[in-house]
Amino acid sequence: MTPSCSFSAALVALACALGAPSTSAQTGPKAPEPSTLQANAEMAKTLPFADRRDFDDALRGFVATVPDALVPGTGARPVWSMKLYDFLKADAPADTVNPSLWRQAQLNAIHGLFQVTDRVYQVRGFDLANMTIVEGDTTLIVIDPLLSAETARAALDLYYRHRPRKPVGTVIYTHGHVDHFGGVRGVVDEADVKAGKAQVLAPAGFMETAVAENILAGNAMSRRAQYQFGSLLPPGARGQVDTGLGKALAHGTVSLIAPTATIDKPSDERTIDGVQFVFHLVPGSEAPSEMLMYLPQFRVLNMAEDVTHTMHNLYTIRGAEVRDGNLWSKYIDEARVAFGDKADVLIAQHHWPTFGPDRIVDLLKKQRDMYKFINDQSLRLLNQGYTAADIAETLRMPASLAREWSARGYYGTLRHNAKAVYQKYLAGTTPTPPT
Repeated sequence: MTPSCSFSAALVALACALGAPSTSAQTGPKAPEPSTLQANAEMAKTLPFADRRDFDDALRGFVATVPDALVPGTGARPVWSMKLYDFLKADAPADTVNPSLWRQAQLNAIHGLFQVTDRVYQVRGFDLANMTIVEGDTTLIVIDPLLSAETARAALDLYYRHRPRKPVGTVIYTHGHVDHFGGVRGVVDEADVKAGKAQVLAPAGFMETAVAENILAGNAMSRRAQYQFGSLLPPGARGQVDTGLGKALAHGTVSLIAPTATIDKPSDERTIDGVQFVFHLVPGSEAPSEMLMYLPQFRVLNMAEDVTHTMHNLYTIRGAEVRDGNLWSKYIDEARVAFGDKADVLIAQHHWPTFGPDRIVDLLKKQRDMYKFINDQSLRLLNQGYTAADIAETLRMPASLAREWSARGYYGTLRHNAKAVYQKYLAGTTPTPPT
């Protein structure tokens, strides 16, 4: 099943392309180069694989799931299934997959409904992103309804099998990337939104961002995304293993309901059906329009996509505006100062939670330092006359971050993030080296 294009052919060009089957001839996999074998062996020795805290966090609060997280489609091909990733239950193959990536892939394969804390739940592993569900006094507050209506509906159905069936009264989009809003029609009816029975809340500038990335540059971005996500590769130890942010993108129906209200102030406190929210705008970080949120009643800090368990992209090879690493770092530190010691759990709209104030502050500091380091050291080198390619091959993470799992380049990489800094400050120019 390929994604339905009933909403807008331009808006869902990305998802349609990602769901299209390959028509190219299949060839046998190439054996790994000796340098690959050596690099994988060295990686297995240098990183702290004995540290299993991320696995403990990813499994904590597990309520239930469905076999293989299966979401059927209208034909033989499911919208979503984890069955194809059963190969990850084995140990990392020494020859084909970097052991660090294998570990990330195993973590991203954990799926189901999880209780984060009192009245806060997440459905993880049913699409690329997470769906967060907050129980209001009389309704549900859904944060980021995934990429497709089918997976979002399946995630909500899983929740309803184990929790009271309250109607969805509020949908919150954290930012304008399609994997965080495309499934909205799977959790709420637009007629209810128009009738005022439900509301849709988003950060200022959300619609402009969604249009720019998914319509104006949608065709080109969809083609490039096929390479970034490896969407035409079959899952397997010699094929598609993981995207870094999550397992893959669903093959369902992409939709959009325009926000009925926006967060316009840098910091905005609102009570939604008895739940207190402190919204904090972070424009120009992971997305041109994005917001974080803190739930003081439950001591939950939601960092949207600004703090995840990976080095993210300052430049994403599918396309999108170059991101400001210095500003991104600043926003993380603002969240640390405002909420770090007031949170018992940090969640994001990808990956698994982090529990405990000390570990939360530690994660925030290291993510802050990572983006600041990439920005500042790339600037230092470009001011010394290095080209973008030179910087990419020269820069190395400091020892304080090199062994941190959350600073590994599963989604972004140090090389192309360094080039992003060069592009941001020098508008993509490459000066001729002096002779």
